[in-house]
Amino acid sequence: MNPKILTDLVKVEMPFGKYKGTKICDLPVYYLEWFKQQGFPKGNLGMLLETMLEIKMNGLEYLIAALK
Repeated sequence: MNPKILTDLVKVEMPFGKYKGTKICDLPVYYLEWFKQQGFPKGNLGMLLETMLEIKMNGLEYLIAALK
């Protein structure tokens, strides 16, 4: 895994929607699941949202805990 992805998860903010301004790592699971059902956005944002969902669903938050 690319370490920059983990860094981006704690730095990049949601650019639109209900959680605009919320860091990707702080988005609730139900919101990430909604994106999965609707289709993740294209590009880097979609990849970050999908990665964050996988981290949360598999109990891997410790991977980004020290970066917060």
